[in-house]
This record gives sequence, structure tokens and C-alpha cells, in this order.
Amino acid sequence: MLHIILFSFISILWFIFLKTFFLSRLKFFSEQNSVLLSEFNSLTQAKDRLDLENRQLNEKFADTLAIYELAKDICNSLEEEKVFAIFNKSLKNYISVGDCRYIKEAADLIKYKDYNILPLNIEENQIIGYLAVDRIPEADKEKFGILTQQLLIGLRRALLYEKVQSLTITDSLTGAYCRRYFLERFSEELKRSKKNKLHLTFLMVDIDNFKQFNDHYGHLVGDAILRQVSKIISEAIRQIDFFGRYGGEEFSIVLAETDRDQANFAAERIRQAIATVLIRVYDEELKVTASIGVSTFPDNALNMQDAIELADQALYLAKETGKNKVCFTPA
Repeated sequence: MLHIILFSFISILWFIFLKTFFLSRLKFFSEQNSVLLSEFNSLTQAKDRLDLENRQLNEKFADTLAIYELAKDICNSLEEEKVFAIFNKSLKNYISVGDCRYIKEAADLIKYKDYNILPLNIEENQIIGYLAVDRIPEADKEKFGILTQQLLIGLRRALLYEKVQSLTITDSLTGAYCRRYFLERFSEELKRSKKNKLHLTFLMVDIDNFKQFNDHYGHLVGDAILRQVSKIISEAIRQIDFFGRYGGEEFSIVLAETDRDQANFAAERIRQAIATVLIRVYDEELKVTASIGVSTFPDNALNMQDAIELADQALYLAKETGKNKVCFTPA
């Protein structure tokens, strides 16, 4: 009987021990499970945040890429106004801006005092113009910056192209048309005159005693004289007329829609303008004169070669008979 009671007592103690042990382990595993569940929930939330950020980054990248792709069109033109027109269209497709203007002169900015003004620098300290923008939303400033950079690239290309083009058609010293381009223009104007039955006058202008100026004062003074004479001619002719440096100290001029009587007046005006201007070169004050030979279409020249040869003959006559005068070829 005692054995049975002792066995029962031991069994009860063992049961209590096992129960306590298993309850403690269960509590431990439950706590561990709570920790793991908490960590799992944290990781899940972190993953959700990363997925959201990734989607936002992908959307932003796609949006930015689309802007860059669209902005490529800005660089497809080599004309300033067209470059800005494409930029303005792209800007309004992607950003909720108000009015946007491309302004070249700083003096005109006063009209846009309530706008955001951005100077356009294509090189250090070289401002080619300004962007005047009515408003730029804060959220779109990055997009605006991308498009503006593309605009600057486009404008830089357009200005470089314009510079290269100007170098190919103008004389670098005087700014007048170079001989090749002048003759192309002359040929076109002569065709137009023939087609529309209009008069045309060709002038050959030669600076008198230019070699003596060069020999006495040096080539730097000679270059300054050429630049000044070119400036005088450009200011003395009309917008429909044009002139070029034919070679050395000779300039050639085409007077459109001008007959013999009108040509005499125009040529005398040019000759007098050159003769009356005091040219200041370094420490020298010089007066120069020019002789002018004239031929006219269709009075005595029916093609470009005849016009040049006859004007050259008239110029030779002006030189031989005293210089500083206008001579015509016979009608």
C-alpha cells in the first residue's frame, strides 16, 4: 500500500514537473514566435516600402527618360527661334508652366518683371539671352532643369552653326561677303533682274593709293582702313543691295533695281562718304579716297562676266584720270 502511495506521489510530482517544463517551453516558443512574427512583419513592411520606392523610381526614371527622348528634338534644328519653339512645346507637354518667352535683350526684361528670369549662359560669362517663365511648379523644377539644359545645348549648336556659316560667306577682316559668295548672290540677282525685266548696277570700288598707306604705315593700318571703308559702304547702301570684298583693296557692290541715273547718284554718295570720313587708326588720322567703276544691266552688260569686265574698265579710267571719281562704261 505504501508503495502504491509513493508511486502515486512520484507520478504526481513527475506530472507537475512535466507540465511546468512543457508550459515554460511553450511560453518560450510562443515568445520566440512573437519575435519572429514581429520581425517577419517588419521585413514585410520594409519590402512593401522598397517595392513602393522601386515603383516610384521606375516611374521617375521612365518619366525622365521620356523627357530626354523628347528633348532630343530640341537639338534637331540649327535655328535659334526653332530651337526655342520646340523647347516651348516640350515644356508645356510635360510641365504645368504658364507663359514662357525667349528674350535676347536684357532691356526687354522690364516687361516681364513678375516672371522667373533665367539667364542662358552657353559659356562662362557669355549670356546669349534669357528665359522668362510665368511660373514653375516646385514638383516640376527637376524636369524644367532637364529641358533647359537641352535648350542650352540646342542654342549652342545653332550659334556655332551660324558662326561657321558666317565664316564661309564673309571676309574675316572686313565682314563683307567673300568673293565666292558675292558672285553667287550676284548671279542670282542678275537672273531675277532678267526675269522681271529690272535694271541692275554693278560697282567696282578701289581704295586710292592703298599700297602707299601699307608701305608707309604698315599692314595693321592698312587692315584698319579696309575695315573702315567696308563699314562706310555697308552704311551707304540699301538693304536690298549687297557688297563683297573682291580682292586686296577692291570692293564690289550690286545695286538692285537701279538704272544708270540712279547708279550715278548712289556711286557718288558712296565715294563722298569715303572721302569725307576721317579714319582714326592708332595714333594716325587719315583721309582716304576711292575710285569707282560702274556698269549697268541691261544698258551695257547682259551677263555677269560682262558687268565685271566693263566696271573694271571704268575703274581703270577713273584711276587714270585723277582718282577719287566715278566713271561709267559707255551705254
